[in-house]
Amino acid sequence: MLKRSNTSAASHLLLSSMSLQQKISFYLDDIETSIGKAINLSVTGLVLLSSAIFVAQTYPIPEPLRLTLDAIDKSILVIFAIEYLLRFWCAENKIRFCFNLLSLIDLLAILPLLIGIFNLSFIRVFRWFRILRLLRFIEGRTIFGYVTTEDSAIFARIFLTLFIIIFVFSGLIYQVEHPANAQAFRTFLDAVYFSVATMTTVGFGDVTPISEAGRLLTVLMILTGIALIPWQLGDLVKRLVKTANQVQRTCTNCQLALHDADAVFCKHCGMKLEAIALAMPTSEP
Repeated sequence: MLKRSNTSAASHLLLSSMSLQQKISFYLDDIETSIGKAINLSVTGLVLLSSAIFVAQTYPIPEPLRLTLDAIDKSILVIFAIEYLLRFWCAENKIRFCFNLLSLIDLLAILPLLIGIFNLSFIRVFRWFRILRLLRFIEGRTIFGYVTTEDSAIFARIFLTLFIIIFVFSGLIYQVEHPANAQAFRTFLDAVYFSVATMTTVGFGDVTPISEAGRLLTVLMILTGIALIPWQLGDLVKRLVKTANQVQRTCTNCQLALHDADAVFCKHCGMKLEAIALAMPTSEP
């Protein structure tokens, strides 16, 4: 708690000497101050709302509700466009900013506003990777053992990666196949069903794409499922096994709390760990 208070005080001192451009840049990426957290959590919430609107619009809903959702989605698009322009304005190296992966994702998310192409709002789900920075404050004990902030971030990255891959592929296959094959790909759930069955290489065959783009996407799904999903799941299993074999032993030098049960030295700073005093029963004379 004291460490966070000192960090907050240092942030306020730093902000007082910044220009407006530097302050905007700071708050757009900050997760320490209340303003920075509010901005980042608001953006995350808007991404979630935008993704939910995209899913809802694939179902038969009343026209007034559809118009309302369209208006909300366009408002979110304008907010993201303003945020992108602010980030571009604040970037020290504008060329590097334009080719940064997250910046390219942000640009893809606002393309419908710029050139009016088909709905790409499901692409915005990639922006959920930004919330991984907020997870370093999370730690606690689970059924698998004590989970550190590092473990929390790794677990979140694995689950988020799997979810985003399925969500984006489902959005792509729905956008490509629905106009030509609306009977098989009626809603977003049909697209999710097809994506999961394809990426896990189960391939029931009851839903099949008929367009060239849909078949190409299916090949990409299969290759992604073969290459990425086993790797992510294997990483998750290794992390769970590692967490289960660790114990709470706080290093007196760097305060790292979690170490292997047979560790003699701290894996972070190399300091010798103090032995754990075991409570042994004593016999009364």
